[in-house]
Amino acid sequence: MGALKKLLVFVGVVIVVFVASSFLIPKDYTVERSITIDADPSEVYPYVVDLREWQKWGVWFQRDPNMELNYSGPDRAIGMRSEWKSETEGNGEMEITQLEHNKRVLYSLYFPEFDMGSTGVVDIKQVDNGTQVTWTDAGSVDNNPVNRFFVLFIDSLIGPDFEMGLENLKTLVENKG
Repeated sequence: MGALKKLLVFVGVVIVVFVASSFLIPKDYTVERSITIDADPSEVYPYVVDLREWQKWGVWFQRDPNMELNYSGPDRAIGMRSEWKSETEGNGEMEITQLEHNKRVLYSLYFPEFDMGSTGVVDIKQVDNGTQVTWTDAGSVDNNPVNRFFVLFIDSLIGPDFEMGLENLKTLVENKG
């Protein structure tokens, strides 16, 4: 009986340390990736401002060709929304919240399964050798210890998808027409 008691005390201590240490982890996160595209901003912007065009370069759509997509609101304008349902990629909602023509698209994301949201921006900037596109997503998690530890890995989970998506966008824009 003494070994069982020691085991229970050990497990209890591990749980307390896990929960307590989670509060030392920041609950805010940012994921950001950039790429330079050999094109003018006016050639890149249409693929970003129209949420229907994201199907052509976003990796999530390529991974699940059976994803159910719905669009609402004004096309290529503030308030345009996309909603998706996917067995493999999850469900979500995205809405354009701010625009700067040929420069910037801001959006909000919401994942109902996790009751988690974030805000994102795709910045489009003229540079010497083309257009620099920077894709950033930022958010915050609640005080759930598991979610706090999730923040430690979010860049390595989402970042590669941003990189591949930007590579797809580059290929799409540079090879059109």
